[in-house]
Amino acid sequence: MSSNAGRRAVFLDEMGVGPLWTRRDAHVGGAEDTAASANANSSDTGTTADQSRTDPTIAMPPTVNMDDLPWTDVQLDGPPKAPSAPEVAQMNWIQLKASVAGCVKCDLCQGRTHTVFGVGDEKAKWLFIGEGPGRNEDLQGEPFVGQAGKLLDNMLRAIGLQRGQNAYIANIVKCRPTDASGKDRPPTAQETEACLPYLERQIALIQPTVLVALGKTAAFTLLGLDPDTPVSRLRGKVHRYADRPLIVTYHPAYLLRNMPDKRKAWEDLSLAMQTYAGAD
Repeated sequence: MSSNAGRRAVFLDEMGVGPLWTRRDAHVGGAEDTAASANANSSDTGTTADQSRTDPTIAMPPTVNMDDLPWTDVQLDGPPKAPSAPEVAQMNWIQLKASVAGCVKCDLCQGRTHTVFGVGDEKAKWLFIGEGPGRNEDLQGEPFVGQAGKLLDNMLRAIGLQRGQNAYIANIVKCRPTDASGKDRPPTAQETEACLPYLERQIALIQPTVLVALGKTAAFTLLGLDPDTPVSRLRGKVHRYADRPLIVTYHPAYLLRNMPDKRKAWEDLSLAMQTYAGAD
């Protein structure tokens, strides 16, 4: 019995498995010596049994100089660019909402909590346009919430509308404008110019019958007027924007501070209803 077989017999005996019986005429060491010889030959030649049935030569990859790789010459162009006005004009609703949510066209994006895209019936006949989000709108991501929003909802009900049914509410800018102290302020000309393509695309997708500008900022932006133009000079007339009738009235936040002017706002809404009836 070979030394390996002897050690195996001792091991099996310690485990309680034994004795190890072998045939007297068996040459145990012969098979083991043959296998060991085969393994030794394989080690000497650097091949295995599987390799002998295939290509015995294993090609090693060439040495590469990292400085010669093509990506080392690629220069990054910085963050993705904001879409141009012509690109915005081709967007569908999903694309437009995603673009507004990630917009970095002006510095308003740096201080926002949420963008305020708009809310309502996307096939509405009435489109109400305000100035921009305030603090509550920025926190909730919806236009005209808080006390001004409640007043606007009452104005809608007075003419047979409600938020989400045949009415859509949007703003000139989609992010909250604030001054150095964190208080709300009107958007600058640069901010409205950057954001206006989004509103224009909303109008094109909605196809409303009547537009209602809520407040001075919405009015002079849409009509291309001097920012000092008072709302009182724009009321009582049917203007045009995007080939649609546009009625100007007071912003709900202004009406909360100037309650007697609610009567004038009702006159403006009555003109809007007459215009709507005449457009059908």
